[in-house]
Amino acid sequence: MDFDLPPDDDPRRIEVRRWLDEHPNASGAELAEAGYVVPHWPAPWGFEADPMHQLIIDEELHRAGVRRPAGIGIGWAAPTILLAGTEEQKQTYLPRILSGEDQWCQLFSEPDAGSDLASLRTRAVRDGDSYIVNGSKIWTSGGHHSRYGILIARTDTEAPTHRGISYFICPMDLPGMTLEPIIDMTTAHSFNQVFFEDVRLPAENLVGQENDGWRLTKVTLSNERVMLSSAGSLWGAGPSAADLIDLVRAQGGVDDPLLRQRLAALHCEAEVLRLNRLRTLSARLKGQTPGPEASIQKAMADEHGQHVMELAKDLAGTAGVLEGSGPPGPVPEDARTGATEINLDSKQFPDVHPVWHYGFLFSPALTIGGGTFAIQRNIIGELVLGLPREPRVDR
Repeated sequence: MDFDLPPDDDPRRIEVRRWLDEHPNASGAELAEAGYVVPHWPAPWGFEADPMHQLIIDEELHRAGVRRPAGIGIGWAAPTILLAGTEEQKQTYLPRILSGEDQWCQLFSEPDAGSDLASLRTRAVRDGDSYIVNGSKIWTSGGHHSRYGILIARTDTEAPTHRGISYFICPMDLPGMTLEPIIDMTTAHSFNQVFFEDVRLPAENLVGQENDGWRLTKVTLSNERVMLSSAGSLWGAGPSAADLIDLVRAQGGVDDPLLRQRLAALHCEAEVLRLNRLRTLSARLKGQTPGPEASIQKAMADEHGQHVMELAKDLAGTAGVLEGSGPPGPVPEDARTGATEINLDSKQFPDVHPVWHYGFLFSPALTIGGGTFAIQRNIIGELVLGLPREPRVDR
């Protein structure tokens, strides 16, 4: 593994620092106009930055405390529109996505099509200059705050499972759409179920060719920006194992030998994950396609996140069963947010940050969302280890 970032006097660093000096309170629109939101994109959106240049920008913006716009719009919708959208779609949607002005959501999963997304049943039937959409989507994060959604619907029921699916830009205020909140056990309203009842979606909102939507769902993987990924335990958010261990160290350590062993094991897991991230990054910097290390990262990281939150509660002893309990002490500012909104703040434990109790309640979702632990192991077994494919009746 070869991983050395350029020195402080690198001209690319100096250029970013100069720009930051000229824009001390840079807005999302200013960052987007400068190309710093998607620097790896072609002009006018970026400047085709190579992986090392992207890392320099990441580091300098982080050092200056500047946060770029982020979210589903930038991570999923924008790369797909850039690749397959019409020029009108690019000019209409990309500027406001990249500036963070418009929030987007993802209308993919269905009650009976989650990890096996290709079995989706939501229909989009062409009717003149529109598509009539009927069906239901679930686990729509931020749908109640979003202006647009990226929608996948079946446009050809006779085609094989992975075909006959089309990709649409869906305004979230169309007549016939109903959002029902899903309140999770952290008390957050971050998810929704979305119902479509004879929703008329303009045909001009089709992205790419009809029935080519399955290919477009994978565009993000090929457009993913190289970055130093966070060690946060909750899908990159929240406190890390190192944050927890720092709190234990600040309190004088622990005497219980089993807790000491678990802390040591947690450190080992975190170090393996850190090295695996750097290994993947090193491969990208050399222009190589990441190998098995990229495939196993999610399976390892999700269970690691659960271990962090379980141990945080156990360190509180019998008080761990109470709302708001956890390890006392300050949490770094960039580790105080969760994968969803944090509403829990019981005040019972004023020295404990609410992120610990929230994280414990949220952590079971880690091995379900984004592809369940079972699906991940199937992928690893079949595509990494070369084991026989799991039998399926529809093949």
